[in-house]
Amino acid sequence: MGRLSGKVAVITGASSGIGWATALLFAKEGSKTVIAARREEKLKELAVEMKKLGGEVVYKATDVSKEDDIKAMAQATIDAFGTADILVNNAGMGGDTVDLEHQDAKVWMDVYQTNVLSMVLATKYLVRPMIDKKNGSIVNIASVAGIRSGAGGNAYSASKAAMINFTMTAACDLGGHNVRVNCVCPGLFETEMTQKFFDAARSKGKIDLMGSRCELRRYGKNEECANAILFLASDEASFITGQYLAVDGGNTASLNMPGMKV
Repeated sequence: MGRLSGKVAVITGASSGIGWATALLFAKEGSKTVIAARREEKLKELAVEMKKLGGEVVYKATDVSKEDDIKAMAQATIDAFGTADILVNNAGMGGDTVDLEHQDAKVWMDVYQTNVLSMVLATKYLVRPMIDKKNGSIVNIASVAGIRSGAGGNAYSASKAAMINFTMTAACDLGGHNVRVNCVCPGLFETEMTQKFFDAARSKGKIDLMGSRCELRRYGKNEECANAILFLASDEASFITGQYLAVDGGNTASLNMPGMKV
């Protein structure tokens, strides 16, 4: 028996990085899983790998910036498995890092639509079966950028702080139904969002410096973040709700000095 045996999970942003690693881990742990992202070909590729691990999987091409796509993803989950037990809101975008004087309102709106509103809507459309069963777990993937400055641009950081706060308010709304809502805040991981920084470091022979500001003196592996997500999604975290967990090698435990922005 795996840690998620008998559970139905939905993972957004599953086509790469932390979402991909989480989907593979969930398959190993016995969940029936709906994987969602915009790129259907990548989802098909991931589904093949999950099935090799014994996972039962359905993929649904989904643009989380569109409410109709989110509704369709939720319906596909019910059609395939009849219920939902776990939701991992992992999809997101980075925005830009321009200075405050040149901020673009459209960038802010796009970032909030993708990072914040998609999480709210996915929760809205998938929480009913959890409420009905009085059992469920929602894990939102924010960032250390939502905890302190220095890990992203203004719009991105603000959106991740909003995700953390929504985690708390949603936990209060849903606690009486035994539906838990928690948040994982990754530090530095090699994902599509950060790939250009890793590529630049490798081209300069400085890959060993990536993550050197963390107390563990390295960057994280996507599987390490997936392990934290699995814990919060599973019944092992049955008395944990409304919390955010930094998976960052100790980065937020130390003081980032002025001028040290990434």
